[in-house]
Amino acid sequence: MKAVSSQQSVPPQHEVCEMTKNTTTSISSVSAASSFISSSSSSLHLLKTPTTSSKPPEPQSALTSPVRWTRKYDVCVCHSSVDSDIEKAAHLVSFLEASPNSLRCFLWQRDASPGGAIPSELCQAVQNSHFRVLLITPDFLQDGWCRYMIHQALAERPMSHQMIPLVQNLSHTQYPMELKFFHYIDLNKNPEAYTLVGKTVLNYLENIAKNEKTLDCNIDSSSNRFSEADSSQENKQKLTCDPSGTSVSLGMIETTNEGLTDVCWDQHEQ
Repeated sequence: MKAVSSQQSVPPQHEVCEMTKNTTTSISSVSAASSFISSSSSSLHLLKTPTTSSKPPEPQSALTSPVRWTRKYDVCVCHSSVDSDIEKAAHLVSFLEASPNSLRCFLWQRDASPGGAIPSELCQAVQNSHFRVLLITPDFLQDGWCRYMIHQALAERPMSHQMIPLVQNLSHTQYPMELKFFHYIDLNKNPEAYTLVGKTVLNYLENIAKNEKTLDCNIDSSSNRFSEADSSQENKQKLTCDPSGTSVSLGMIETTNEGLTDVCWDQHEQ
């Protein structure tokens, strides 16, 4: 009895093959569905993920303008030869030359040519700089070369907006008479003095860059107007000198002659 029941529980061979095929088909369907889902999810991930441009940001126009590079330095820092003033000037130059300002500064202990004449070096530094920053201290007023640089800066561009006096440890009555008409920054009262200097210089460079673009546009428009005027003048000359442009048909000449003849006969009869 047990053997019979075990034989009856075993399915036929063709049913086993059919079941195997169905199982294989189901597994293939599940694999295809899973691969489709994974590809769809990756596609959605690509759609959701924003693409970032590898193009670097454009540099500031103020720092890349050709007008800026007509001078060797952006800022010429004038100070006394006392150690404390040299240290302050070095801190100022380090701040201005660092990013994001990235300005070109002249510091005479660092940038003066070895063996060069002091007056020539100072004059060239003032002439080759867009801005002059004066670090005015009690020691500055006692230094003859500092006074010399003040006079050179005033002679180079008097009453311009390209000079920034920085005052420290000085009362208003001690302020140099030559600079009475220039607004100064008190380092003792303004902790953001260096930042203000950097912004002032950058604003000046941006203005000269804009003026350069405006001048180029005006020159281009003027040249276009001149070229149009020249072409119209040439056309007028061609119409005046070209016989084909001023030729009159023979019929018009004959008609005109007949009219003149009739008028002459009428007058003669009268």
